[in-house]
Amino acid sequence: MQLPQCLDPQSFEELNRHVLETMRTVSASAASTYVIHNGLVINEWYSGHHEHAEESRPVDAESRFNVASIRKTYLGWAVSLALYESKINSLNDPIGDYLDDLDENILDRTSIRHLLTHTHGLQGSNKRIFPPGTGWKYNNSGVNLLVRLIRKVYGHSLAEVLENTVFAPCGFMETGWTKERSDKLVWLSETYAGNRGGEANLFVSTRELAFWGYLHLMKGMYDGRQLLPAPVFEQAVSIVTPAQLDDSLPRNGFFWWVQDTPRHSSELGTLLPEGSYQSLGLYGNALIVIPEYEAVAVRMLNQTGPNPPGFDYIRDIQQFGNIVSSTIRRFA
Repeated sequence: MQLPQCLDPQSFEELNRHVLETMRTVSASAASTYVIHNGLVINEWYSGHHEHAEESRPVDAESRFNVASIRKTYLGWAVSLALYESKINSLNDPIGDYLDDLDENILDRTSIRHLLTHTHGLQGSNKRIFPPGTGWKYNNSGVNLLVRLIRKVYGHSLAEVLENTVFAPCGFMETGWTKERSDKLVWLSETYAGNRGGEANLFVSTRELAFWGYLHLMKGMYDGRQLLPAPVFEQAVSIVTPAQLDDSLPRNGFFWWVQDTPRHSSELGTLLPEGSYQSLGLYGNALIVIPEYEAVAVRMLNQTGPNPPGFDYIRDIQQFGNIVSSTIRRFA
């Protein structure tokens, strides 16, 4: 995928400076931003190196970052596709209807909806910390079960499903799970057992992560063609959190954080309009889609250590979203 450019670096000076300051605060070595508005790339910025050593590769358009938890949005899309293709009957189906080797005493009444929205109450595979649908806890217990679900209903790994349904048809060449280090990967001294989508080793370039968001914004349409079914995207970014959940807790689509009303515990900035949706990864990477402004924004970082004293990552990511929102409004 390739979009025309109309770069305006002066307008995004505040945004790029904010990301640069965050990079320095969290001791990352690499950072980038990318903004699409009305089908034009209006900001593209890179800073730093793949590693802290100055002789390491400078960050550029071909650099691929480990997006960590943003991989959940790709899994969420695959689950939405499975629903669209009737390989899954309903979000309210218990996961035990599809995976037959689960402990019914632990997984009882845990639905696909609960797994997608972090309301499952599971802590690992053999512990429950609250009944399903009554609380919210961010962890990978639901992710791991849904990766298995995709394998079961499609007969292929998550990586294979996405390669066949999204990456190849849309021409994504800088997105994929990999366990082998290479020059274009912003590597973090990691080791992985596989590259089939079951681990957090999805590497994506800044521009292709933005295009992933743009596909959602355009509901699968690109260059005048409907490349992928629109209902799959519409469903993936609709709030599907159980309605009875406490109002102070976040609202999720298919893993996306979705803005309805600003909430204290949400990673979404308060200035982002209703209907905006976002995903944030462990290393500081973020993808925001703002349908009201027809905009997509990405930031990439490669933070590896703990947050420094006094650094509030929730406030930082909210501020990123608020700067994106206030900057884009000048164009809208």
